[in-house]
Amino acid sequence: MNILVTNDDGINSRGIYDLVVALREIGEVIVMAPLAEQSAVGHALTVSLPLRVTEFHKNGNFFGFAVSGTPADCVKLALRTFLDERGLPKPDIVVSGINHGRNTAVNIIYSGTVSAATEATVLDVPAIAVSLTSYHPDADFGPAAEFMKRFTPEVARIGLPRGTLLNVNVPALPDSEIRGVAYTKQGASYWEDEFEKRLDPQERPYYWLKGSYILEDKDADIDDIAIRDGKISITPIHYDLTNYDFLEALRSSWPKVF
Repeated sequence: MNILVTNDDGINSRGIYDLVVALREIGEVIVMAPLAEQSAVGHALTVSLPLRVTEFHKNGNFFGFAVSGTPADCVKLALRTFLDERGLPKPDIVVSGINHGRNTAVNIIYSGTVSAATEATVLDVPAIAVSLTSYHPDADFGPAAEFMKRFTPEVARIGLPRGTLLNVNVPALPDSEIRGVAYTKQGASYWEDEFEKRLDPQERPYYWLKGSYILEDKDADIDDIAIRDGKISITPIHYDLTNYDFLEALRSSWPKVF
């Protein structure tokens, strides 16, 4: 099995390292990830600057390719051009992560991790986005990496509907405390955002985004609730944003203005 791995925390992050180490036990892994952190960039693509690719080494060994762009850039460049140029095989599956922090509910909109997986589905390659639900600097990515080692080959074997990816969120718990898997829906929880005004050393104002997470949902089949209950949340999502119910209302009852 050939696996393309990317992320949005940058190629030097702990999450991608632990993921790659685990996945190299089950397949051939190619890493193509942003040179620098690209958290919350969504599905941004670089169009006004060139993309540069450099070989990245870790602990004295070749680890992967670092790209001077976004997570979606990494996947698009890999699948459209770079792998062919290097004589590397097209991946059977793309895995994006392990993200440092949850990607549930409204977070999915902003997530570079999820957007990298979405770009793979646009290009007709099955994909998984995986996140650890902790922002602690010393978070343990081991349980999430071990789960992906077991889960990834099953997804590649069974397959996914065209245009659909799996968004996986692993609770920040030891393996022994994780209470199984829940197949879930995207929730409606959100960040209560605010911008804190500060002054730099020259007394010039600047603003820093901060906020608290509001757990809006209650049903057991929602991503954040499954995580709260100690389960790994797996949500199928896709890039078709059409509201089909409302589309029918528009067609049937809205005024014909033309």
